[in-house]
Amino acid sequence: MKHWISGLLALLCAAALTGCAGTTQTESETSQTDSPVAGKKVAYILQMTPSDIFQTWSQSAQETAEALGMEYDAFFCDGSDEQWQDTVAQCAAEGYDGLLLSHGGEAYAYPFLQDLLEEYPDLEIVTFDTQFKDSDGQTQTLEGVTQFFQQDAQLAQQLLEYVCQELYPEKAEAGEPIQILKVWVGPGYLTPFDRRQEGYAAYEETDIIQTVETIGPSDLSDPEASMAEVTAATLAKYQPGEIDAIWCCYDLYANGVYTALTEGGYDIPLVSADICDADIEKMATEGSPWKACATTNWSYNGEFGMRVLALELSGDVDAIIDPMTGEPSAWLELPATVITQEMVSADGISVSNLDTVAGASYTDRSWMPTADWMSAILKD
Repeated sequence: MKHWISGLLALLCAAALTGCAGTTQTESETSQTDSPVAGKKVAYILQMTPSDIFQTWSQSAQETAEALGMEYDAFFCDGSDEQWQDTVAQCAAEGYDGLLLSHGGEAYAYPFLQDLLEEYPDLEIVTFDTQFKDSDGQTQTLEGVTQFFQQDAQLAQQLLEYVCQELYPEKAEAGEPIQILKVWVGPGYLTPFDRRQEGYAAYEETDIIQTVETIGPSDLSDPEASMAEVTAATLAKYQPGEIDAIWCCYDLYANGVYTALTEGGYDIPLVSADICDADIEKMATEGSPWKACATTNWSYNGEFGMRVLALELSGDVDAIIDPMTGEPSAWLELPATVITQEMVSADGISVSNLDTVAGASYTDRSWMPTADWMSAILKD
C-alpha cells in the first residue's frame, strides 16, 4: 500500500512539473507570437574584418533579433567589396527577409542595391556607414532603405572641444588659437572622414584652432606602419611647443601616430575618432600621449540597427526616429561620447564594458527607436 501511494505521489509530482514547464514554454511562445517579425530571417553583412567593435555590434544585433523571434546570421567580408556584394546577392536569393548592411563602398553601393531591390522588391534593407552616390557623384537615396551613421561631425567637434577646454583652457580663454597637427585622408577617400572634416572645419573657420599641417598614411594598404613613418618625419620638422595636439580622423591612423610619439619621446597630446581594445590599452599605458577617443556606443549601434530593420519589416516606419533631431527619418545619426584616458585607466576596461566608466551620455538609451509591441518584448 505504501509503495502504491508513493508511486501515485511521484506521478502527481511529475505531472505538476510537466504542467509548469508547459506553462513556461507557452509564455515564451506567446511573446514570440506577439512579435510581428517572429520567424523572419535577417542577416548582418559587414564589408570589413570582424574587429572587436564589430563583434560587439553583431552580438547586440543578434540578441535583439532573437529576442524579437527572428533568425539571425552574420557575414564578415574581410574588406572585399566583391565578397560583400556577392554575399548580399546570395542572401537575397536565399530568401532573407531583411538585411543590415555595413560599410558598402560609395563607388558601387547605390547602383548595386538599386538593382537588387528591383529584383527583390519585398526585401527590407538598413545600411550603416554606406553612402549612396550616383555616377555623377551626387548623393542619392533609395526608397524604403534607412541609412544610419555615426554623428561624424560631432565626433570631430567633441575631440576639439576636449583639447580646447581640458588640455589648453588658458589658451582657449585668452582667444589664442590652439595649434593642431591634423591627420586626415581626403577629400573623397571615405565618406565618414569627409563628414568628420566638416566638424573639424567649424573650429578651424572660427580660429579656435589653427592647422599646422595635414598629414595622412603614405600607404593605405598598411596605414598604421606608414602613419608611424609619416608622423615621425613630420614631427622632426617642428620645435617643441609649435604643435599643441594631434587630431586623428581615425583610430587606426592614431595607432601609428602613437608609435611615432612614444618612440620619439614627444610630449604632444593625441586624440582620435573611433575606439577599439588596442586603443584603450595604449591610452591606459602610464605616460601615454593618447588622451581621448570619441565614439558611439558599439553595443547600442548593433541593437539600434536591428531595431530599425525590425520596424521596417513590421511596417512601423513612422517609429524610426533620428536620435539627433527626434523626427521620423530615413537618414539617422548616432550620438557620440568622448572617452578619456582617465576613464580607461582602471584594470580590465575594454570596449565590452566601457559603459561602466563612460558616463551618462554613453549609456543613454532614450533615442532607441521602438513601437509598443517592441517595447513590450524588449522591456524598454
